Amino acid sequence: MRSAVRRSVRPALPAAIVAGALLLSGCSDPAAGTEGHDHADAPAVVEAPADRYAGLDLAEPYRRPTFTLTDTTGAAYDFKAATAGRPTLLFFGYTNCPDVCPTTMADVAVALRGLDPAVAAQVQVVFVTTDPAFDTPEVLGEYLGRFDADLPTRFVGLTGEQDVIDQAQLSAGVPLAEDEGRLHSSLLLLYGTDDEAQVAFDAGNTARDIADDLRAVAGAA
Repeated sequence: MRSAVRRSVRPALPAAIVAGALLLSGCSDPAAGTEGHDHADAPAVVEAPADRYAGLDLAEPYRRPTFTLTDTTGAAYDFKAATAGRPTLLFFGYTNCPDVCPTTMADVAVALRGLDPAVAAQVQVVFVTTDPAFDTPEVLGEYLGRFDADLPTRFVGLTGEQDVIDQAQLSAGVPLAEDEGRLHSSLLLLYGTDDEAQVAFDAGNTARDIADDLRAVAGAA
């Protein structure tokens, strides 16, 4: 899967890198803004005046989006209401993805295992499918269970009608997935206790990057 280029020293991402971070990323096997805005009209801009985080600093903070989908129990899940006020990682992908999706979920799990358990318990991870035709609640539950079984807070998997999933992506500030969900954003967004995202991660980031920024966002030393 293609993703943004990662640089070890990055006071601000130049325009070419910003564009790369926002491109949809295709998995290798197809067969298998304004501050205070919800950003439903434009994808996230990965560019910032200062390098505050190990991940990708966002030029403007992104407000926690509003959308309701179906979780792995079959119940309605109001993302904003259910995660308000807590550190939250949000990712859009699909369970048959052979590379970036499982790698991202594995990195998140490793990051959480490296945190103090009290800090890890605060973090909610939400995986929204871009392939609802295949990713039923049961499929999502089995998939996410491969990563979160030993964690204090289980990952939330969401599916639903395609138009609602499309709106969720737009509300989160990521570009719409294409090719039946297989061409999708590689950004993992981190919302803080203030309900804003100031940092995101891509395939170039590591589990350590995610852990470091979770500690910062959760207010832990």
